Amino acid sequence: MTERSPRPQTRLALFIRSLKAGGAERSTVNLAGALAKRGYAVDLVLGRAEGPFLADVPSAVRVVDLAARSALPVLAVAPWRPGDFIALVPVLLDNPPRTLGAIPALARYLRRERPAAMLSALDHGNVAAVIARDLAGVGTRLTLSQRNHLTSDLAAAHEPRVTKLAPLIRRFYPRADAIVAVSDGVADDLAAVAEIPRERIRAIYNAVATPELYAQAAAPLDHPWFVEGAKPVILSVGKLKPQKDYPTLIRAFALLRRERDARLVILGDGPDREALAALAAELGVAEDLDMPGFAPNPFAYMARADLFVLSSAFEGLPGVLIQALACGCPVVSTDCPSGPREILEGGVYGPLTPVGDAAALKEAMAATLASPPDREALRQRGAWFSPERAADAYLDVMLGAETART
Repeated sequence: MTERSPRPQTRLALFIRSLKAGGAERSTVNLAGALAKRGYAVDLVLGRAEGPFLADVPSAVRVVDLAARSALPVLAVAPWRPGDFIALVPVLLDNPPRTLGAIPALARYLRRERPAAMLSALDHGNVAAVIARDLAGVGTRLTLSQRNHLTSDLAAAHEPRVTKLAPLIRRFYPRADAIVAVSDGVADDLAAVAEIPRERIRAIYNAVATPELYAQAAAPLDHPWFVEGAKPVILSVGKLKPQKDYPTLIRAFALLRRERDARLVILGDGPDREALAALAAELGVAEDLDMPGFAPNPFAYMARADLFVLSSAFEGLPGVLIQALACGCPVVSTDCPSGPREILEGGVYGPLTPVGDAAALKEAMAATLASPPDREALRQRGAWFSPERAADAYLDVMLGAETART
């Protein structure tokens, strides 16, 4: 694709709930920066301006804080969009997501700024964007972005507000001008669940391999395990929650430790920390496991680790897997729905193992440590997921292909 030349003062909005730690949040910041470099006026519209990635927002991107501190403001929707409000009631009755409370403020923003296009991310954020755009009565072209494998997300969910998503998606998603999914697997699944024609959904890979990633990968790392001559270090990065299936990784690591020296570092915070620490102690590997919490710069770890492992039960397009490749780190991943198979091209750039199979994961880890792939080839694969490539594709969708090319 050729680089687009924006019309003067073309304003684009990217809407997401916050900039808390997460793959969708990081990739949204990356995309905002790439669009701003093209000369667009970019607003990063946040349900609430909070989270560690706020510090990474480029100076050329304007942050708009909708200050949604609860779901209560959504009540203002009832008189104007009664049908939409009634559809939201089942979700509002049980731990309603704060993102829905941003609807009135988002509608006011759209009426005031009238951006040419808006891209929203994450399920409830997408629902909020549809209602807000219709409430505002503006001509802003709306694109929704689906980030996770919906069937797996619904099957694993314990929160009522998540299990009630499917009817909302079927009602609201078709009203958008365009729909994007972060992988072909997510697109196929969304089409089936939401009963949307597959041809309406375009798969666009996230912007991952940024200049900032490479700069941070070269930064010094203060950790005693990442020194010359130390035991091999296996790394994983992600929230400590059931989706990531860290128990399988720890069990695989314990099997590996019976055969060779190694250490395991898991970067991230979450509700499963105590259970994971207890499992490591039970399996006798607690001294070789470190869980230091969220790391603002995981790339310095990736650049120095001997192996990166993704053990997830499901994903959308796991950015951490791409980040590890871009840092030249050998990888092993579960063949979960969806994303790893597409990223690794069916196993060309790293082995894929069945979900939840600790023995198979251990074998893949052992084989990769014993015979690591060429790191430069991994870097080249990671570099393919560039902000420039993502920006071209998103502009085609957000503005319409013909508009984006003028």
